Amino acid sequence: MTPPLILASTSSSRRMMLDAAGVTFSAVAPNVDETMLQQSLTRDGAGPGLVAERLAEAKATAVSENFPGALVLGGDQVLVCGNHIFNKAVDASEARKTLLALNGADHELISAAVLARGGKPVWRHTDTARLRMRNFSDAFLDEYLAAELPDILGSVGCYRIEGRGAQLFASIEGDQFCIRGLPLIAVLEALRQFGALVR
Repeated sequence: MTPPLILASTSSSRRMMLDAAGVTFSAVAPNVDETMLQQSLTRDGAGPGLVAERLAEAKATAVSENFPGALVLGGDQVLVCGNHIFNKAVDASEARKTLLALNGADHELISAAVLARGGKPVWRHTDTARLRMRNFSDAFLDEYLAAELPDILGSVGCYRIEGRGAQLFASIEGDQFCIRGLPLIAVLEALRQFGALVR
């Protein structure tokens, strides 16, 4: 009998990726103060990759403690441009500031996934995508925000690469799943190893 899989996330993108891949799961919102944990990790000198991994682990283990028989998947994504780690925009004004900061610049998206069982991590994986935004006009930005808000507030970079957000980019190096917030291919292989998917 395959163990039940729980996604410790409220991310619609992660749910959509697992659904599209034919994975059966339930979703439970993790009770984790991501902002406070990220600030603590950054203050202690953690790099962006470790921040993403620790946030994913915190979500997975928090939910796993309440569902000891399940395999719990936690995920997180960090956007870094220069030496700055970006947070999700909370409103239109912040979304505009984020996109203006990324306009014409290179940035990295680091997506981490952690599987936990019985409150302890049992597997982890991190992937990185490198993206270059094109130089876009104020007119394009106005049109883009009018079309995409408020949906893009759930994305740390204020874009959905699978939609209109593709128009923002000059070049992309990396996996589309990583860009959308989950290193899906590695996750699927891990789920097979743990018996949550048929091999």
